Amino acid sequence: MTTRSTYPDWLFDGSPIDDPLGYGERAVNFLRLLKHPKSAAPKRALMLDEWQDRIVRRIYGPRDQNGHRIVKTVVLLLPRGNRKTSLAAALSLLHTIGPERRPGGEAIFAAGDRPQASLGFKEAAGIIREDKRLVKATRIYDAHNSVKKIVFNKDGSFLEAISGEGAPAHGRTPAFAFVDELHIWKNADLWTAIKSGLPKTQGSLLIIATTAGRGQDNIAHEIVDRARKVARGDIDDPSLLPILFETPDDADWRDEALWHRANPGLALGYQDIEGLRQLAREGETSITARETFRQYNLNVWLDRSTDPFVEMAVYDQGADPVDLEALKGRPCWLGVDLSSQTDLTVIVAAWRDDDGGFTVLPIFFCPKMNLREREEQTGAPYLEWERQGLITATDGNVVDFDAVEAAIRDLCDRFEVTEIAFDPALARSVLNSLQKDGYPAVEMRQGALTMMPAIAELERAIVAGKFRHGGNPVLRFNFANVEVERNKQQHAVRFVKSKRWLSIDGAVAAAMAVSRAAAGESGRSLYDDPALKPEDFVWS
Repeated sequence: MTTRSTYPDWLFDGSPIDDPLGYGERAVNFLRLLKHPKSAAPKRALMLDEWQDRIVRRIYGPRDQNGHRIVKTVVLLLPRGNRKTSLAAALSLLHTIGPERRPGGEAIFAAGDRPQASLGFKEAAGIIREDKRLVKATRIYDAHNSVKKIVFNKDGSFLEAISGEGAPAHGRTPAFAFVDELHIWKNADLWTAIKSGLPKTQGSLLIIATTAGRGQDNIAHEIVDRARKVARGDIDDPSLLPILFETPDDADWRDEALWHRANPGLALGYQDIEGLRQLAREGETSITARETFRQYNLNVWLDRSTDPFVEMAVYDQGADPVDLEALKGRPCWLGVDLSSQTDLTVIVAAWRDDDGGFTVLPIFFCPKMNLREREEQTGAPYLEWERQGLITATDGNVVDFDAVEAAIRDLCDRFEVTEIAFDPALARSVLNSLQKDGYPAVEMRQGALTMMPAIAELERAIVAGKFRHGGNPVLRFNFANVEVERNKQQHAVRFVKSKRWLSIDGAVAAAMAVSRAAAGESGRSLYDDPALKPEDFVWS
């Protein structure tokens, strides 16, 4: 079965757009009468390029047998720099002073915060002020720290900018809502108020316009993912119009043809191609710059919500087989991260190498009852990993800590274990049992004071090509899921993950083991470095 592309080819192929009542033509004609303060066209006419023209016609033209507009929701996924705000302002005015307005009707420009909401409003107010007739026909309220509102004098229809930072918006009855940059909204309160208010008005229209986001734990991902399914034909919903300019995650981000495909305004001079080339050059040497370029300029929806930890191609340099026999008799340090259900339980053994690097051996545990659910939720081959012996699946729906303790004791029998460092969460029983029998078990708390230098040591080894892991696929999966939370000084202070089932526990345990191995038999921690200041260990 052939999967349909989600790309909006219809914007460029000249195919006919149904407009039986002429409402699409009417909307385009109104927009072309507007003036824009930054327009380079004669008489500062609002620029409406062909791809934008076709968007407007596709929204307002098609009608059902009763003459009602078919499109109720538009999802526009568009990279930065493609004049999204100008189109938003123009469409907002179409519903405030134009032929799509309702007497006393409410149009909303909504964003996650006040500065973002004010951008579209200022654009709309600027369009009004370019035409003396519109100035006379409207009242603009835009005083500092006051409600931002444009009212059409004739029938009281109005446009108002609202944000998630303001008072609750419940009770609204919008006929039109333009939702801007949904991927950065911090909570769902305003979104819920708008969505619940739209059905109160017959024929209401919702336009969601956003650049690509990060992670899947946000409102925008759910909305865009549904739009993708509509675009592919997986869901039959003619009321939703998907317009998705995005780039696949595995595409070559350096390919300029992809830049043009993702940015419909690039060929029309909206953006500076040399500026994009400079951003791409910066991305060659900086992971952060590359991911920023991919997200905001190519609309790659990243499967993480903050910073990636390491480049996986660099990590893979340590994939050569590990000779465990050669490690016998050498000091060994264990990092143990226990869990019960959702996370993996991990033991990582670490040895110091002669070149200043580290060799590690990971051992993973998880409950047998949720093995299949893990695979379904993440796409990772947990069942195959269990068959290969890469994961020990203990009976029941929680990890059997007796099996974990037995594995630790076995490692101590096989190798010269100098220290066993535990994340104290859930560890009390196992830790006490080992200490009682004379094993060198200690607590290693997970605060910034401990984990910041541990992460730094681990990163140093990986970047230097001195982190030898034998290519263990489960450990690699854990490292690929890692995101970094940083403090105000931009130091990495802890590992986090974007989704519940994306395990990072192997990376956490590796950082613990490597940190204790780096401290060595002296027990001196890296955070004893006098160059580090107290404020370095605080994150916002």
